[in-house]
Amino acid sequence: MHRIRVVLASLAALLLLLGPQFAKAQDFPTRPVRIVVAFPPGGPTDFVGRLVADKMTKLLGQRVYIDNKPGANGTLGGGDVAKSDPDGYSLFLTTSGAVTVSPHMMAKMPFDTFRDFAPVALVTTVNEVLVVSPKLGVKNVKELVELAKKKPGGVTFASTGVGSPPHLAQLLLAAAAGVKFLHVPYRGAAPALTDMLGGQVQVVALDIPVVLSQIQAGTLLPIGIAGDKRDAVLPNVPTLAEQGYANTDAANWYALLAPAKTPKAVIDKLNKAMDAALADPVLHDKLVKTGATPVGGTPEALGTFMKAQYDKWGRVIKANGIKME
Repeated sequence: MHRIRVVLASLAALLLLLGPQFAKAQDFPTRPVRIVVAFPPGGPTDFVGRLVADKMTKLLGQRVYIDNKPGANGTLGGGDVAKSDPDGYSLFLTTSGAVTVSPHMMAKMPFDTFRDFAPVALVTTVNEVLVVSPKLGVKNVKELVELAKKKPGGVTFASTGVGSPPHLAQLLLAAAAGVKFLHVPYRGAAPALTDMLGGQVQVVALDIPVVLSQIQAGTLLPIGIAGDKRDAVLPNVPTLAEQGYANTDAANWYALLAPAKTPKAVIDKLNKAMDAALADPVLHDKLVKTGATPVGGTPEALGTFMKAQYDKWGRVIKANGIKME
């Protein structure tokens, strides 16, 4: 009997301690929620972030706003959120690179992807599209590969930086085709696109939202999708796999993360709001028209997906001996 009384007393004490946390989670949010985007305003991540933040503001009844903290390949903003209180009021809208690629390349990371973050929801996937100048004279990936074989290391292939999705797409294609490109890394999409249009480089793989207007204007020719399926905004452009080059899925993605130890009830409320936002027909249509595919899903599904991506890119980075410059 004494043992039962001790157990009951311990349970009561535990409930007393946890009670305020449960109450806080139940009332969440009671003040504005910050979503950190680790890139400058105006880019594709910022665009997606502002769309979902606006919709989540209406769904949660509190302002949800974007805080741009660019730097260090997206890891600077991640470090900021990782050190924030685990209460749901500071969140990280991350790209794949910051949490599943950079950890394999950077000697010192400001966070540990799986120790310091709790998954909330996979927001969108964004395919990489290979584009060339119409003047290059290639109309598909096979012709590009043939040109690269004639000029080993002579075909210039731009990227938005070492270890970026465009760089990874290049590495996967080179491995699948047995060719070598001359990698030309830039500090972001804007300068890479500028030099592509100016003829300084011959090929680039970019997030579809970044280059869609140039494709529609006819100034750049899309020759392949580096994803697992064709894209809704470019339905006539086949994937690299369809053209005979397997294991070339380098799709980028954006996910919402919270600091580790954020209460599950808060995570679930944020997840529900994100799913509802992505299901909104107007928001869904805006994302699809820019080349982003809304996803959603459970926090657990995102956690499993991130681990698979982490392992995949770890193998690619190691095989190619890539280090952050």
